[in-house]
Amino acid sequence: MIGCRCAVCHSEDPRDRRLRPSVHIQYGDRGVLIDTTPDFRYQALRSAIERVDAILFTHSHADHVMGLDDVRPFNFRQGGVIPIYGSEETIANLRLTFRYIFDERDTQSSRPRLVTHTFDGSPIDLFGLEFTPIRLNHGRGTVYGFRFGDAAYLTDHSDIPPESMELLGGLDVLFLDALRHKPHPTHSTVARSLESVEKLSPRRAFFTHICHDLGHACTEDRLPPNVRLAYDGLEIEVGPKAV
Repeated sequence: MIGCRCAVCHSEDPRDRRLRPSVHIQYGDRGVLIDTTPDFRYQALRSAIERVDAILFTHSHADHVMGLDDVRPFNFRQGGVIPIYGSEETIANLRLTFRYIFDERDTQSSRPRLVTHTFDGSPIDLFGLEFTPIRLNHGRGTVYGFRFGDAAYLTDHSDIPPESMELLGGLDVLFLDALRHKPHPTHSTVARSLESVEKLSPRRAFFTHICHDLGHACTEDRLPPNVRLAYDGLEIEVGPKAV
């Protein structure tokens, strides 16, 4: 937190140094990105990401989209356009926020080469792996998580509607928003996300979108063994062969 002097903001534990959250899913020779945070350039460099073949957006809030311009190197390396997917509202907001990207007039400057797609609730086939949009409540707003194979990524939510809970059974890995202990109008708490874990029974759960109220080590000490806090640079394998 900018200007904060709290113990977590000045912690020497690298897991307490948190950038804005997104995930990169690698399978075969493909890479699919969920959200382009303002920190995306640094994250891509740090994790040596070599491919972004498609991008899925949970919603259009600034902390999840403002790194979109930094996908340009992947256009150059891969030699083609990158498809991006979002709800109708999200794609409309992206086209407004990044008008220069979608402006069809000639320009001497480089810009990302993207093609937009809107989704409803139907699975999206990306290079042989299906990504199912999961509708979530973000306060009074609507955002989307995604299920892909035996994993699901649900950030930025205050509540999971019953019809969405039905799409989240039998998971190996579940990522859940757990901002802090104190209630928040647009985000889940640690206690509420623990309730979701109990109902859904994934083999492993990771809490994300964590604020500086939660120190990594002391918070994990109070969590069940199958529930951990996500941290920047976390890499996991998903599926029956994962350990």
